[in-house]
Amino acid sequence: MIWSPIMAEVSLRAHAKVNLALALAAPEPPGAARAGWHRICTWMHAIDLADEVRLEPLPEGGVSTWSAAWAPDAPRPGLIDWPCAEDLAWRALRAVEDHLGRRLPTRIVLTKRIPTGSGLGGGSADAAAALVGIDRAWGLGLGPATLGQLGATLGSDVPFFIDHQYPPRPGIVSGFGETIERTSRTLGEVILLMPRFGCPTGRVYGAFDTLAAQEHKWRFEESRVRRLAEQRGVAPTALFNDLANPACAVQPALGQLRAKATEVLGCPVHVSGSGSTLFVLPPEGRAGRLAETARDALPGVAVWPTRLL
Repeated sequence: MIWSPIMAEVSLRAHAKVNLALALAAPEPPGAARAGWHRICTWMHAIDLADEVRLEPLPEGGVSTWSAAWAPDAPRPGLIDWPCAEDLAWRALRAVEDHLGRRLPTRIVLTKRIPTGSGLGGGSADAAAALVGIDRAWGLGLGPATLGQLGATLGSDVPFFIDHQYPPRPGIVSGFGETIERTSRTLGEVILLMPRFGCPTGRVYGAFDTLAAQEHKWRFEESRVRRLAEQRGVAPTALFNDLANPACAVQPALGQLRAKATEVLGCPVHVSGSGSTLFVLPPEGRAGRLAETARDALPGVAVWPTRLL
């Protein structure tokens, strides 16, 4: 049978996210099905910073290709030095092919804006966009449920970005990332503070384990996340992230930046995911002035005003 795409090309925006609240459980014990993994409960919200994922189906017998480059307006471009086989959008294509048992020759072109190693979910967002785009371009009809299951094999954040609404609705993500409870959208401005360095996720989780063991604090504050998500609006002083201190322990410069930003901006400064991006939810009408202050006071840091979606 000859399969032909229903569209010549699909292009999607892959939105970044911030973790408005993040609670982490102790690692699963030895012998457990996911020994060493952590159950999470996090309130995630898409923001108006996005990569672009373009997917072009090729004729039968063609060879799939992948390329990536930074957009001219990318806030913090860096080296794109990872091999094609490790890119999550490429792996998304392979996951769909393995699911169907056949090849789908496709040209994948990524235009990057979301910094790598930033805690904003860029790789996961790209993977989700690739899954949705491949489904559309080839007319597969897999739908969000199946795509979400495939996404979960690529990373715990990927299913969050797959939703029947676009951009994805906010949600409480729990378990190992497989359970998503969508919440109402919250309007508001966000200022991202993106340093030149990243934070390696594995080391941050390791630091969480070490710090929690030293302090005998294994509280899993899932209910605290849920209370925040159920409130109307976002209270900047109430947000929290169990990975914030571990990220600052792994990358002391992040802790120094956070302290200085808090001092000069005069409002809470939060860590997204495992870092290194910091974010501020400014009081209404003050985003522009605070962004200017941050640019003047924090040299070498990319300051990016954006908004919750």
